[in-house]
Order: sequence, then C-alpha cells, then structure tokens
Amino acid sequence: MWDRLAASDPGLLRLTAGLRTVTAIALTLAVLAALRVPVSQLVAGAMAAMVATFAIREKQRGRQAVTLALGLPVALASVSLGALLSQRVVAGDLFFVVLIFCAVYGRRFGDRGTALGLIGFQVYFLSLFVRAAVSGLPELYGVICVAFACSAAARFVLLPQTPAGTLDRLRRAFRARLAQLIAAQTELLDAGPDDVEKVLEDLRTGTARLHETALMIQGRLEDGTSDPAVARLLQRRIADAEIAAERLGLLLLTARSAERTDTLTLHLPGAPLPSGGELPVRDEATAALRRDLKALRVLMLRPAGEASGTALAQVRNRLLGYREEENLPDAAPAVQDVFRGLGEAARASLGLRVALDGPQDESDDSPATARSREELDAEDAAIETSEESEPAEAEPAGLKRPTTRAAVQVAVGSLLAIAGGELLSGQRWYWAVLTCWIVFINTASTGEILVKGYRRLLGTVLGVVAGIGLAGLVGHHTWTAFALVLVFIFAMFYTAPLSYTLMSFFVTAMLGLLYTLLNTYSTAVLVLRIEETALGAACGVFAAAVVLPVHTDRRTNDLLVAALDRLAEVTRGAVDQLSGGAGGDLVEQARELDQALADLRAATQPLTHPITPLRSRRDTARYVVALLETCAYHGRSLAATAELLPTHPSIAADPRLRGACGRIVHNIEAIAAHVADPRSTAEIETGPSIASMLEPGSLRTPRYGRVTDRVLRHLQRLDEAVSGLARPLGVAGGPAQPRG
Repeated sequence: MWDRLAASDPGLLRLTAGLRTVTAIALTLAVLAALRVPVSQLVAGAMAAMVATFAIREKQRGRQAVTLALGLPVALASVSLGALLSQRVVAGDLFFVVLIFCAVYGRRFGDRGTALGLIGFQVYFLSLFVRAAVSGLPELYGVICVAFACSAAARFVLLPQTPAGTLDRLRRAFRARLAQLIAAQTELLDAGPDDVEKVLEDLRTGTARLHETALMIQGRLEDGTSDPAVARLLQRRIADAEIAAERLGLLLLTARSAERTDTLTLHLPGAPLPSGGELPVRDEATAALRRDLKALRVLMLRPAGEASGTALAQVRNRLLGYREEENLPDAAPAVQDVFRGLGEAARASLGLRVALDGPQDESDDSPATARSREELDAEDAAIETSEESEPAEAEPAGLKRPTTRAAVQVAVGSLLAIAGGELLSGQRWYWAVLTCWIVFINTASTGEILVKGYRRLLGTVLGVVAGIGLAGLVGHHTWTAFALVLVFIFAMFYTAPLSYTLMSFFVTAMLGLLYTLLNTYSTAVLVLRIEETALGAACGVFAAAVVLPVHTDRRTNDLLVAALDRLAEVTRGAVDQLSGGAGGDLVEQARELDQALADLRAATQPLTHPITPLRSRRDTARYVVALLETCAYHGRSLAATAELLPTHPSIAADPRLRGACGRIVHNIEAIAAHVADPRSTAEIETGPSIASMLEPGSLRTPRYGRVTDRVLRHLQRLDEAVSGLARPLGVAGGPAQPRG
C-alpha cells in the first residue's frame, strides 16, 4: 500500500501540502479557541493560516522562513487597507485593481515575489469576506499573527520537508512507478485479444507516469544533493532506467506482433497494436520470460536494506546474464530480443541501486554481474561535472514580458469583474474578482484561460449543490463544520494538481460551511456565487482575448519551435560524439528537451480538451505531440548511448554517422523554420534509409539488440518520425542532397 501511495503521489508532495495546510489551520483554531475569540475571527484565522501555508513554494527552508517573515507585514498592511477602504467604494475598488496588478507583476521576481503577491491579494480578500472594520483591526492583527506563527510551526516543526528528503521520496516513487510499468508489461505478455487494448493503454499510462517522475527528480537534483557530480550521476542513472524500461515495453510489443513495433504505439492514444497483437506461443521460453519479468519487478522495488541475500543475488545474476549471447534461451528472435532487453533493464536497475544506495555486497556476483559492475564503475569515473553555463536568454521587455502582459490583462479583467459584480451584488462582488484572478494563475494563453474558467464554473456548480446539502446537515454545530472544513481543505490541496474541477468543488463546498458559521448562509448566496463565478471567468477570458492577447496557436507554435530546437541539439550532440567528436553535456540537453516537450504538452491541452469543437485539430495536436514524444525517446536513447562511448568496449566512434544524420538535423530545422514562419521556403529532404546511406562494412552490424545496431535503429526511427512530423505541419519535401 505504501508503494502504491508513493507511486500515485511522487515525493508525497500532494499529501504533505494537504497535511501541512490542515495542521496549520487546526493549530490556529486550537489556539484561537483557547483565547475564546468569536467565530468570525476563527474563520479569519483559518483563512490566514491557509494562505500563509500554501503561498510559499520555495524549496530551501531558509528562503521559506524569510518569505514567511516578509509575508506577515504584507498581510497586516493588506488587511488594514481592506478595513480602511471598506466604506470608500471607488477608492477601495481602484486599490484592489492596483493590488491585483502588483501581485501578478510580482511573479517576475520568482517564488518570493509570487508568494508575497498571493498573500497580499488573499488577505485583502479575507478582509472583504469577514467584513473587517477599523475598530476590529487590533483583534485581526492578533489573529493573523497567530495564524502565521502556527503556519511556521507546521512547516518547520511538525511537518518539516527538506530538499534531500523530498528527493529521497521521489526516488522511491520512481522505483514504485518503474515496478508498476513492469507489472503492466507482464500483463501484456498474457493479455488476450479482448484485453490487449486496455493493457496497452495501461502501458502508455505507466510509461508517461514514469517519465513524469523522472522530470520531477531532475528538477530537484540541484537542491537535494550537495555534490554536483552526485547529481549528474543520479540524473544519468534515472535516464538509463527510464530508457531501458521503455525499450523493454517496445520489445514485448514486437514479440506479440508479426512486424517491428513503431515507438509511436507507446505514445499515441488509441493507436492499435500492430498485426492485431497475436499471442506468443506458450513454451518454456515464454514461461521463463514471465518469471523473469516478475523477478525484475521485485529487484526494482526492493530497497538496499531488503535486497540482500543469496536468492536475490541469483535472480540478479540470471537477469544480467541475458546480456551475453550464450545465456539466451532457444526461442524466436523477437523473444530473444526481449530477454536482451531484460538484461539491459537489470543493468539499469543495478546502476540505479548503486547510485541511490551506495556500494553493494559483491560476494555472490557471477562473471556477467561483475562485468556489469565494471562497466558502471568506468562510466561513473568518466562523469565530469561541467562548469560551463550557457548564457541566459534575454527576457522580453515592456509589455512583451509575460508577467507585465498578464498583470495588465488581469487588471482589466478585474475592473470588468468589479463593475459586473457590483451589479449582481453590492456585498459579494469580490467573488467575480477572485475567479478572474484565479483563471490567470499558471496560464499563458487565451485557450488555457478558457479551459480553466470552464473547469472552475463546473466545479463551483457541483460544489454549490454539495454546500446546500451540507449546510442543512451541519446546522449550527460549529466544531462539526470546522472539522468538515479541514477535510475539504485537505481534499482541495490533494486533488489540485490532478483536477482543477475537483479542487473548485471542494472550495465551494467549504465556503458553504463557512457561510453557515458566519450566519450568512442561504441558498441565494450560493446561487449568487455561481453567477459571480461565471461573470469572473467571462471577464478573464474577454480580457485575455482582447488585451495584449496570446492566442493558443501562437503559444503552441513558439513552444513547438523550442522543442524542435532542443531535439536538434540533442541529435546533433549525440551523433557528433558517436562520430568521434565532443557532444557536450548530453544528459542536460536531453533534460531540456524533455522539459520543452512537457511545456508543449501542457499548452496543447485547450486544443486536445474533450469539449473542443474542432475535432480534426484536436487529432492533429495529439498526433504531433505523440510524434514528438517518439522523437524525444530516440533522442534520449542516442544521448545515453553516446555517453557510453568512452567506457563501453562494444561501441566505437564512426565518422560516417555524422554525414548520415545530417538529413535528420536539416529536416528538424526545416520544420522549425516553417512553424516559426509559414512563409519559409525550407523543405525537408527524403531519400534512402539511414543504414543504406552508409557504405557496406563501415559499421559492424551484429544481431539485433547490440549497441551498434541500436544506434542505427534509433537514427532510422528518428528519421521516420521527423519526416512524419512534416505532413501534419504542412512542410513540403524534396530529394535528399549529397552529404559528407
């Protein structure tokens, strides 16, 4: 069960966020209840504790403490201005708009600027919610100070979280998700014709979730490790394990099919298994394969303290033995390839275990295991920390800067929301402003804002229904209502990264209980919240579409060009190194490619959302992203293979590879140029396969599964995938030009 939890919530980040927020609120309520403050101040304290806890997102504890300390005077100033301006309608509204502009603009100053802006806005909103008055400011000051103190206690004493601890939990999650992916691969081996599509979808999901965890680990290596060399080693071993697991899935798919499986099968939702997915013959080799897949899963899951003993050592030795031709069972070539993939996955598991848990007991090693350890030690010794850093790209100035544009947009949208909200209700107009503010958080295009506004409205409608029922059940039982509020707050933070609709549902249901506590509840109030939410979302979408708009097409095109540029860099660097040159920091380049692809995937969500009316456009966006994921897989594999070059005895540099891959890089650059400027005359080149472009005998081409053949296979698949990208993007093609 713990492994399942670790896999579903990598690093336990959602669980920690929910528990920490609930703990801070519960502690605040306990202290304020002991002081016998009225219910309105209990509500204010709970809201202030929630804001002080969730607003701070920095990873280092020292920086968190500084931001929390700076947030207290910001909160006190904000609540003071809220109380002072509560009776001055025009001045209060104008100040609220200025505050919103400053809060959004503050994002350009990083996590601290974002946190302080969020605290300022939310505490001003708090003053409107509890109807703060100047006469009650001293009591509110005390309540906010208690809330911040309790938030600090929850963060630093009761539920501390260090970068190293988070990284350790993320590594456990990576192993758990790796084991889940291998379990799905085992199911694929035995899946019948009626079940194969479902298992294939589970395989796609497991592969995507493993990649997501790998990205999370790579993003926290710098803060979670003190030695850059250790961070680089961990990054390399995580990438090796991910590539080996994905390759094993492809080999299993090929073993079920009558033809070589395209990598796109793992990345495109709804793509069928080639040739109908025929069942393998139930022979001894298949039984051994099933057994060894389960054994590999056990090896991946077991931490160092539980992975000792002769039995597990024998299992590890058997799996690593499949890296030698003489240890392969007598079976069909495609099934033998799966056993080779098992050996490579076991090697990646061994490297991951050594990198994560340190030196292991080598007393029971077989010769094959000893050779694998020697290869890993040689690779570790060859890893050098690069001190060079690329110059940062110049940030756009003026209104072209994203934070400035977003600040202007949300200010205009808030003005509209205030005007419309006042027409709906002179008392609760601020709900429209809050919605307008929220739809701009973590969004960058009109399409993203539209989808977020729709999700918030849907969650609000469902939450109102739940709030009406709960308010009737709870009545005036104050502490029962507060207990339910804590449950909803935990659920809100736990589900926020998964579903914005669910989060909005829990927020609205919680507000129904808060209104009950403040004796201001009525069905009309909750219905008004739906109206104000719809108005705020509409104002946000209108402002984003009219004021300095960033259309979804433009943003996705920019991110597509960035992803293509990163892909070209990785491909060029990997092939340069495989050709005998210096390819640079390939692991870091591969990480940048993965991050660029993740940004593109997030930006295309408005295009691929189920409610979009443009079905053909949705299918095209999914196909392009899936093809890019296929390209990224082959690019990562080439980079990982190129980094083996200095230490692996079976890999030799060949200068002809550079000329053979020139077409791939040219085609990537031609597609990027066409996406950036549709008037571009650049064309892709077509021609013979990569392998046929090399003179016979220039590369030793052993049996499938060897490293040299793998380089050619990845280059060929990458060439095909890049050419496939040209068709949906409307790039013309022509004959290949002579190269090298």
